[in-house]
Amino acid sequence: MASIFHGLLRDAARTTIRPVETPVAEYVAAMLNSERMAHQIAHHRMVGGVEARLGEPRRPWPAALQNALSLLGVDHLYAHQAEAVDYVRAGRHIVVATPTASGKTLTYNLPVMERCMADPEAKALYLFPLKALAQDQLKGFNELAALLPEDNRPTAAIYDGDTTPHFRKKIRNSPPNVIMSNPEMVHLSMLPYHASWAEFLSGLTHIVVDEVHTYRGVMGGHMAMVFRRLLRLCRYYGATPTFVFCSATIGNPAELCHMLTDLEVHPILESGAARGGRHMVFLNPDGSPSQAAIQLLQAALARDLRTIVYCQSRKMTELISMWATERSGQFKEKISAYRAGFLPEERREIETKMADGDLLAVISTSALELGIDIGGLDVCIMVGYPGSIMATLQRGGRVGRSQQDSVVALIAQEDALDQYFMRNPDDFFSRPPESAMLNPHNPVIMDRHLICAAAELTLRRGEVFLREEPVSKRVEELISFGQLYEVQPDTSGHPAEVVSSRKRPHRDVDLRGAGQQLHIEDNSSVREKAPVIGTIDAHRAFRETHPGAVYLHRGQTYVISDLNVGAGAVHARKERVGYYTKPRGSKDTEILEVLGQKASFGTRVYFGRVKVTEQITGYEKRSVRGGKLLGIMPLDLPPLVFETEAIWFEVGHDIRRRCEEEFLHFMGGIHAFEHAAIGMLPLLVMTDRNDLGGISTPMHPQVEGPAVFIYDGMPGGAGLTRQAFERADELIETTLKTIVDCPCDLGCPSCVHSPKCGSGNRPIDKRAAQFVLEAIRSGDPKSIEPKEIDVNLLPGIDMKKPAPKRYGVIDIETRYSADEVGGWGRADRMGVSIACVYDSDDDAMHDYEQDEMPELVEHLQQFDLVIGFNHVKFDYAVLGGLNPFHFRGLPNLDLLMEVHNRLGYRLKLDNIASATLDVGKSADGLQALKWWQEGRLDLITEYCQQDVAVTRDVYLFGREHGHVFFTNKAGQKVKLPIDW
Repeated sequence: MASIFHGLLRDAARTTIRPVETPVAEYVAAMLNSERMAHQIAHHRMVGGVEARLGEPRRPWPAALQNALSLLGVDHLYAHQAEAVDYVRAGRHIVVATPTASGKTLTYNLPVMERCMADPEAKALYLFPLKALAQDQLKGFNELAALLPEDNRPTAAIYDGDTTPHFRKKIRNSPPNVIMSNPEMVHLSMLPYHASWAEFLSGLTHIVVDEVHTYRGVMGGHMAMVFRRLLRLCRYYGATPTFVFCSATIGNPAELCHMLTDLEVHPILESGAARGGRHMVFLNPDGSPSQAAIQLLQAALARDLRTIVYCQSRKMTELISMWATERSGQFKEKISAYRAGFLPEERREIETKMADGDLLAVISTSALELGIDIGGLDVCIMVGYPGSIMATLQRGGRVGRSQQDSVVALIAQEDALDQYFMRNPDDFFSRPPESAMLNPHNPVIMDRHLICAAAELTLRRGEVFLREEPVSKRVEELISFGQLYEVQPDTSGHPAEVVSSRKRPHRDVDLRGAGQQLHIEDNSSVREKAPVIGTIDAHRAFRETHPGAVYLHRGQTYVISDLNVGAGAVHARKERVGYYTKPRGSKDTEILEVLGQKASFGTRVYFGRVKVTEQITGYEKRSVRGGKLLGIMPLDLPPLVFETEAIWFEVGHDIRRRCEEEFLHFMGGIHAFEHAAIGMLPLLVMTDRNDLGGISTPMHPQVEGPAVFIYDGMPGGAGLTRQAFERADELIETTLKTIVDCPCDLGCPSCVHSPKCGSGNRPIDKRAAQFVLEAIRSGDPKSIEPKEIDVNLLPGIDMKKPAPKRYGVIDIETRYSADEVGGWGRADRMGVSIACVYDSDDDAMHDYEQDEMPELVEHLQQFDLVIGFNHVKFDYAVLGGLNPFHFRGLPNLDLLMEVHNRLGYRLKLDNIASATLDVGKSADGLQALKWWQEGRLDLITEYCQQDVAVTRDVYLFGREHGHVFFTNKAGQKVKLPIDW
């Protein structure tokens, strides 16, 4: 280890430092010459500044707008701004992917204002992922607008969760030219109530999407559907808006925007803005990274350098802020923490103080990574690698905004990526920014949005919204599943419509989660309604909020007492404990579909859909101080089963045999291979290792040998492993390099240990992993032949119901009403006037009076299936009062229960029969009771037999066609898929 540090120090010593003439240069020189700090510096280099490149738009601005720009001191645009406005003014969709502080705001404000001045009814929608960004943008918009003539001045307003109901109504009824909002408000408040937004949507000319790189993974999957739904309603109201996307520097901005909208988007990637020189310092601390950060912060404060410190967690943000404040003497009032848990007014106050210079330092999570204006900064300190080149550049772009020199210091933690760049700094500077990925057609996410879309506006086959094959295909599948319903076409010749069974399904969709959302409730005290302290999606709940788990919220420790997925609730109680918890379990995977296969060096790599079954078997209790294992507690939880996308590497039997001949632990080797590959995958794909999962197995029956699986850790997949498949060779090489270069002997968190391993990183064999990867790396890809994988090798259970050989259909009429016997709960007292049974064996009706119950029971026992409409709950309750036979033990098919399970509400037999067969009931139950009082058993029998015949015919129609029909509240004839 010492030799590595000395070598790195020699590299640092060769760095040319500018003359000590500024506080920034003095700060860096002191760091490099410090006896305590210098040997910890793994790398230092100066990234030179650039001069501004200016440009002019092809058409001049209107005189009023040009005058306003001049009053703001803007006489010329940067080259990228000029290119952007030319495209936007021509109605072309663009994405501006340039560094922080490159003036992206003008690329959309100028063309939007010009359009609004020319057409006062023109509207624009600005979307920001954070409320603070909208506040910033409104201020900037109004400053420019205030310089325009009062009678032709564009207006803007914020519409978000902080907007009062009074102003929300005012904005809807009389919308300004520009509405600044966020994705949740569009999804929950605009799209479901689009009729109230007709004036705004019909005039919509521009949609601005800021920080679009944040719309990736699960959030990106949701936003892909939100944008498609929004464009669908724009078309309905006759609008064709132009999109302006703004992004940090990422590898695939145009591709990302295409995935989000299915539109062709022109990328603008070269910034024309000036930039000061930047010192990049990589520091691998001897001790705690947080203590090193405090030392660097104190040195910056002593030189009045305005500093931002980025931490990886809320807890670390608070701790560093507290420790730094305690040790900073005269500067303690000049330091503040900043994180998402703060109240909006607290965050606004910190932002203002930072911009005004009242604060010298802010310690933040990623909440300040985005473009919130907090003024010019000098020093950026990152405690831990942020997980991507993009995020590092984005955070580093916070400093040096006024063309002055600045410092970006990256302090490494023991994580594999941190240590990789400490050992390979040149790779950081030569590596292009990662690509942002999402799965726009994730079925788990898409299903919910298609139901929302059908509730907003009935779907019609052939409409633009359904032109993408995965979308139209999924609509048909949802119809077959009974989650969407097909309305039969009328005689006018219009195509069949597809409707939702629910009026407002939107609130069940969380744009930042992949599944059902559970509320975490504080049950520390006895209250009528327990307060909700957080939410978690059902997919993560078993791992993070199982009974006994320690849950942190705003500095408070809670212990989970109960997890009730069915009720959508997690119960927690506040408790001070000196330990944290970590789940343990096992996983299995089944290959469902192979979507890609190729050679990677000397092995095969595949991409496809898999089913993952994860069983949480218990959890570890570990001491907060030192992480000592205090005990392992068992858990009895149902398995978590989900489908997702994955890549998997086949490891040949010859490699396994040679590994074992070297007396290396083969299972420990492929397990270490899995961990290291997951740790390195964020180098290639913009993701966090926590968004990925892995399984290594010495014998997978479908692969017919050892295999290492890496899968997207959310149902349906997020496109992460899809991109990793394309870069499989690079993943193999980087993983091998990480293992070889790590100076540890047996494996550590910097190479092959995973912080979330369900088996406690056992077994792990670093040397065996190196052997396996070197064997793969040395192989010849030309020797690898394509191979078929049998996806039917592990067949599921065939759930298709066989047709009964002999079935009966039953209905009964009673002697007394519910009122006469004391309510519906006393159906056993109602008695039977007649019971009618159809027998498929002789194709005849059989009638039984009350004194013939033993014969009825004997007849029913001969059927393979007894069919009825509400017969299980009601008819059997009546019959049970007359005969002790266990009627519910018969093989029953209750059509009312089946329909209720599909729809979520009850329908009358008359409704279904009229819509399906064009026949109805001849009478009703009240009429039959009157007939009983009149002694007209003949009329009751005729009526009962008709009900049996109708029930039988509905059953046979559904059995043959796979659906029946009903009439909904809107009077539409709707197709209902069934499976009986």
